[in-house]
Amino acid sequence: MARPRPWEVSDELWALIEPLLPRHERRFRYPGRRRIDDRKTLQGILFVLYTGIQWEFLPQELGFGSGSTCWRRLAEWQQAGVWEQLQRVLLDRLRAADQLDFSRAVVDSSQIQAKRGRGCPKVGPSPVDRGRPGSKHHVITDACGTPLRVVLTGSNRNDVTQLVPLVEAIPPVRGRPGRPRRKPRRLYADRAYDHDVYRDKLRARGITPRIARRGDDHGSGLGKLRWVVEAAIAWLHGPRRLRIRWETRDDIHDGFLQLTHCMILAAKLPTHAI
Repeated sequence: MARPRPWEVSDELWALIEPLLPRHERRFRYPGRRRIDDRKTLQGILFVLYTGIQWEFLPQELGFGSGSTCWRRLAEWQQAGVWEQLQRVLLDRLRAADQLDFSRAVVDSSQIQAKRGRGCPKVGPSPVDRGRPGSKHHVITDACGTPLRVVLTGSNRNDVTQLVPLVEAIPPVRGRPGRPRRKPRRLYADRAYDHDVYRDKLRARGITPRIARRGDDHGSGLGKLRWVVEAAIAWLHGPRRLRIRWETRDDIHDGFLQLTHCMILAAKLPTHAI
């Protein structure tokens, strides 16, 4: 059996996405040109995401619609919060399938070059790339490496400043009887997050910090638990469009980022749970 292409949306996944999309009723009089099918447009967005092709070069023979149509649809769905809603649905199903482990969480970040977007709030001079403009992807995962939340900032934002916002951005995850889960018991991080003020903030939220300290010898053993977030970042940067930022607008790049998060969650779902 041929392996499905990454931009193809299965019937099961589309059944979860379609109810979340904004509705557009056609006018009775002067209805205008018929709106291109949302499913085909989404596949066009995914095609650009995974291949890294420019919007204007999107192949018309594949039936995705024009690149400008896909671009506008991505901006519309990002503004409507479609991807965040889909992430909640997928996380709920993962928890119902016993695929989430809130016993601990792991945080880390990764920087990418920004070829465009100078002057945008989420583009800044990179301290590790001679001040070149870049963006940073901050990720928090559960104990198994499943991304719980992904946040976009400029490269000049210190990792530790995003520690508490990442924790607070975890949505309430349902899927099992009882109260929804939205915080882990312990949180692991590397030396970039070493700050006692933020340790106290985590403890005030009922989370035990396990953060490596600067100056301590390597070999603490925390890396045996932290590697899962590095694997999650590798999955996040699998699509070519997220390896280098080509988007001028923050919302478009963040839309790609959040959509990739959704696709990772969907790939982790057991077949019977979709």
